[in-house]
Amino acid sequence: MNVLHKQKTSGLGSRRSPWSTFYVQLLIGLFVGIILPIILYDAFVREILYINFFGYISFWLSSSATVIAIVISRKFILFPGMSAVSVVLPSFAFTYGVALVLVLALRLDYSTVLLAITFLCSVIVHSFLITIASKSNSASYFLVPGGHIDRLINQTEFDAVELQVPEVPRGSNVVIVADLHFNHCDAWERKLAEAALCGVPVYHYKNIMEDITGRVRIDHLSENSFGSLLPNMAWVNFKRIFDIMLCLLAIPIVFIPLVVVAILIKVDTPGPVIFRQARVGYRGKVFDVIKLRTMRVQQAQAMPVDSRSFAKTEVNDIRITPIGKFLRRSRLDELPQIVNILRGEMSWIGPRPEALPLSEWYSEEIPFYAYRHIVRPGITGWAQVNQGHVTDLEDISEKLQYDFYYIKHFSYWIDIYILLRTVGIILTGFGSK
Repeated sequence: MNVLHKQKTSGLGSRRSPWSTFYVQLLIGLFVGIILPIILYDAFVREILYINFFGYISFWLSSSATVIAIVISRKFILFPGMSAVSVVLPSFAFTYGVALVLVLALRLDYSTVLLAITFLCSVIVHSFLITIASKSNSASYFLVPGGHIDRLINQTEFDAVELQVPEVPRGSNVVIVADLHFNHCDAWERKLAEAALCGVPVYHYKNIMEDITGRVRIDHLSENSFGSLLPNMAWVNFKRIFDIMLCLLAIPIVFIPLVVVAILIKVDTPGPVIFRQARVGYRGKVFDVIKLRTMRVQQAQAMPVDSRSFAKTEVNDIRITPIGKFLRRSRLDELPQIVNILRGEMSWIGPRPEALPLSEWYSEEIPFYAYRHIVRPGITGWAQVNQGHVTDLEDISEKLQYDFYYIKHFSYWIDIYILLRTVGIILTGFGSK
């Protein structure tokens, strides 16, 4: 056997340990993270449960936030590229934040100390539980030679063993991976059938590739793993309502910062505050995206008439203004696209719309490129949080695979996940140019 030294994945197909079950995590999380800290605080510090009603409000708030956070973190851990512990803090911070906004909006009495204690204890307890579950569920992958299995062998994200002879490996968390579209010899066919009969998971290599890379690669549009070429239409309609509601909430918050930034742009360099560019969007329709100007107008006009080169933004592009660098890094230049969202041309989350010359070029060179337009483009998306901003043809091919992954898993879960990761992207400036 040829051992490939690679990191383990999230454990697709491995046998689940009791620690990974929802009810075990829920019961331990509620008792150790909520009930026990409140009882100890009530017994040794202050008898709040018997004196003040806000003690009960804090209990129900923290319990509800914990239950929802456990559900969210269990969904997030299924997405590629996430370690077990890294999903816990964002999940609990999100639900406890929503709970805090709720009590402030309703002007309910609550205990800040209790919420802080239960938040801290819940994060620690669930981090411990999800770490144990992740280690218990880690799978041992065995690769059957033949077909396109080499694509998986060349990956660097997981541990695998390349089988040399037809044999079913033994072990509690064994997972066999093969190119199931390849005509294996009779010996391998018998062993794969035997493995399935023995309860050993047997996966097509593309399923594992998708799990470890977060990308969906298709060789023929008619031979894909989407099931249906249309995304989740129920979420398409509900997401449109959510987009409009979020825009209406965001406008009063971002109005004053936008005015301040507009003044800075005018002072920084001459030219208009708003930049418009033709881009290809939902169902292939061309629209004008609205952004804050981050480039010098004079140098842009002096550029060659090569529309592709003009549409590209290079690393350390000399056209970018001083204030433009900050706007791009913080993503504040994207805020005027709220108008595009209200018009129905964009969404908050989805594949980034490309400039018209680039989109036409990519469509000519890359098969199935136009399929990414099956959903509304977004201000942020799955490719942006994983890959950043790219324009080269080779990178765009990889970006397209990220877009296909998003379309295949199109749901509120992946949108929430992208939204939380985008906050980290804004803080670090990842992928900006």
